[in-house]
Amino acid sequence: MKKISKIYVAGHTGLIGSSIKRKLKELSYTQIITKTHRGLDLTSKKKVDRFFSKEKPEFVFLAAAKTGGIQANNAYPADFIYQNLMIQSNVIDAAHKYGAQKLLFLSSSCIYPKNCRQPMKEEHLMTGALEPTNEAYALAKLSGIGMCQSYNKQYGAKFICVVPSNVYGVNDNFSESGHVLASLIRKFHFAKMKSQKVLELWGTGKPRREFLFAENLAEACIKLMNNYDDSKVINVGSGRDTSIKQLAQIIKKITGYKGRIVYDRTKPDGNARRSLDGSKIRSLGWQPTTPLEEGVRKTYLWYMKHVSSDDPELRGGFS
Repeated sequence: MKKISKIYVAGHTGLIGSSIKRKLKELSYTQIITKTHRGLDLTSKKKVDRFFSKEKPEFVFLAAAKTGGIQANNAYPADFIYQNLMIQSNVIDAAHKYGAQKLLFLSSSCIYPKNCRQPMKEEHLMTGALEPTNEAYALAKLSGIGMCQSYNKQYGAKFICVVPSNVYGVNDNFSESGHVLASLIRKFHFAKMKSQKVLELWGTGKPRREFLFAENLAEACIKLMNNYDDSKVINVGSGRDTSIKQLAQIIKKITGYKGRIVYDRTKPDGNARRSLDGSKIRSLGWQPTTPLEEGVRKTYLWYMKHVSSDDPELRGGFS
């Protein structure tokens, strides 16, 4: 990408898209194109085609998606598969139709098999059954990868696919239906403000997840857009996994919650361990730079400034 290239960031208000947009600005890219959901419904092929026909972006970061945690994926599988299939199909096809030079598609580590060998290597894809709790979302993301690879094969496109680990940071969804780290931040903050003596969390706390700060992922995505053209997917992770119990202790410390944590073992854990083999991207010279505790602290400070005061459940009852 040149500094004056027309770059479209789909999903620029979300967790990953907003980080990519900020990083592009930091790096002095001057023509960044964005549209809110109200301004452009990505599930509408007609509207997406009209947008691409007018703007003709040269590079596309496809970070727009319907996302959520275990509860949301379990409760609304039809929404997850339909909306994600429509978004990615419309954007990928329009990128090809209207001459984009390159597209980067953000997938998810949930596309790997439920009982995948750890750490998960790119060649482990499609070697076993998916985790049932987020199967619909995973199937949509696998279809997006297949679509990118098919356009590369048939049309000679340069559409690359990135598989990040559990991403967290500013602009995340901090509700109970959101990603685990963000929803835990809200839970602990709520418990602290309401002076709850006991905080109950789902599962056993034993599952291990690999968390990646969104700003670090944005750096990786820009590097890959400029230096990676292979049709094969590429993992991006922090290289270090953490148990949910350890994560809870970190968030408890940072939020200042003084109560006791208990685990509801009747609730599902999901996969026992999810960590990515990131040797391929590390061979390109990328390394994550934000330790987990530092990233959680930055995320919590942002949450306090931008989200907590607007949370209806936290209004009133304390000064």
